[in-house]
Amino acid sequence: MASRILVALRVDAAPLRAFEVFTRDIGLWWRPNSLFAFTPRDPGVLAFEGQEGGRLITTLADGKVFEIGRIRVWAPPERLAFSWRQATFAPDQMTEVEVRFEAVGDQTRVTVEHRGWDTVPASHVARHNFPDAIFLRRLGEWWQVLLGALNTFMRSAGKGV
Repeated sequence: MASRILVALRVDAAPLRAFEVFTRDIGLWWRPNSLFAFTPRDPGVLAFEGQEGGRLITTLADGKVFEIGRIRVWAPPERLAFSWRQATFAPDQMTEVEVRFEAVGDQTRVTVEHRGWDTVPASHVARHNFPDAIFLRRLGEWWQVLLGALNTFMRSAGKGV
């Protein structure tokens, strides 16, 4: 069985607007979490290079750039998928995030599936020695916080429908 989490939240926006804010403005709404840090340094500012094959990067305060992953699917307004690595991952350790944007009335259901954690052993620093169920629950809770931050940002920035 693959180790994955699945979370969803409705936002007050059309799918294209939700996709654009998720990708273009990720550096403004993203909330770092020390349990899931990309690098052991400061959290940096996230950004997508907006095309298939582009990168998801974080730019650290000293100007260094860490590549978190590559964009595998860039299909506005419906779907985004990208690889996800932390600095401590071995070359064969990689997870994937898929984000779907589905119209539900005048809102959009944003669904995040983060899978592939079975490539990263529980003893790895990124997993904090948590058993699979506890680690995945914590990861899911963080993604719920992130989607909530996305929704709050969209409302406060007037980026609704």
